[in-house]
Amino acid sequence: MRYFLLSLFTLALSYACHPKQSKEEDMVIEENNIEKEILEEPDTTIIDSRYTFDEAIEGSNAPQKVIDELHLINVTYLSTDNKLHQGQILTNKRLAQDIKEIFQFMLEQNFVIERAIPIVAYNWSDSLSMANNNTYSFCYRNITYSNHAKGLAIDINPRFNPLRWKTKDLPNEPIGAVLDTTVNGTLHPEHLVVKEFRKRGFRWGHTFTKYWDDHHFERK
Repeated sequence: MRYFLLSLFTLALSYACHPKQSKEEDMVIEENNIEKEILEEPDTTIIDSRYTFDEAIEGSNAPQKVIDELHLINVTYLSTDNKLHQGQILTNKRLAQDIKEIFQFMLEQNFVIERAIPIVAYNWSDSLSMANNNTYSFCYRNITYSNHAKGLAIDINPRFNPLRWKTKDLPNEPIGAVLDTTVNGTLHPEHLVVKEFRKRGFRWGHTFTKYWDDHHFERK
């Protein structure tokens, strides 16, 4: 009997020290648990590029005055696998904010960008980058004719939007690429992405004299 009374006393004391939680307290705990689950949920964005600035310019052979004009930005896009990807664009500081906002616009429009990786990944080969349908801005080369040499141009899905000659019987660039405007990621004169670039003062390569350079946008 003594042990039974002692057990009842212990149970009562335990209840008194740990009173039942109120509904409000239950809600707070539940909200905290939900928040913890959200914070611990793995990021589903696929990372295509994670260069540092120094890595992105390595081997470019660009003079310091050009390098000082550049800025490396992270961009998120819907890729051809219908998944979100994060890449990077190395571009001129004058274009950086517009390019960030255009990538956000393209994402909102579900416009596909296959990949966006600084061209250092292709050993500074424009041809290899284009053949891989890579979207990029800065590539140092002859500064007298290419705005890419200062990061003042960007190429969007070059394989989907190939350079096509108007005045010469030459193959499309990249080699083997064919324009098909039914493919998501392809541009045409009435496309919303084209209009967004032009609204921001970019010149579209479709208007060039010798060829339709549909992947190319530039601004000074």
